Amino acid sequence: MARPIPEYTVANLEPLNKVEFESMTNDDAVALGLVAVSVIREWDLSLAVDIVLGDDLVFRAKLKSTGAGNDPWLKGKAATALQFGEPSLLVKTRHLEAGTPFEDRDDVDHAALKAHGGSIPLRVAGEIVGTLTMSGEPDGTDHEAAVEAIERYLGDRDGRHEA
Repeated sequence: MARPIPEYTVANLEPLNKVEFESMTNDDAVALGLVAVSVIREWDLSLAVDIVLGDDLVFRAKLKSTGAGNDPWLKGKAATALQFGEPSLLVKTRHLEAGTPFEDRDDVDHAALKAHGGSIPLRVAGEIVGTLTMSGEPDGTDHEAAVEAIERYLGDRDGRHEA
């Protein structure tokens, strides 16, 4: 049975902007990536996952039917999260709630920026140091799996986030 696709609002996505990591070294990124792979397998999803620190792809896994076709989505969602400084689904949702879909903006390079769920900035001491990005399922599911991986990695230190 397929997972239901969650729906999100700006209000329940914004708490992700406060999530911080104590550190995010290459070893930390790989550990987070392995948690993400566990979530993908447990939920029986077809997802690719990237963790990029700075400009360096530190972790990549492609499960089930994902492949090279996911690469532009992984890159574009991560670019959106970095450019706007918040999760890619939050960028999309802000635009939808404002009545102007992101895809309708003519001041954006839509080949480079993809405002679809699945990419979350990774912050250390208030600075974005990289992104965790997933692609392959509907964007709400991509986002949900990314959040679950982060929450598991952090040990749910603050209690359950709404996102």
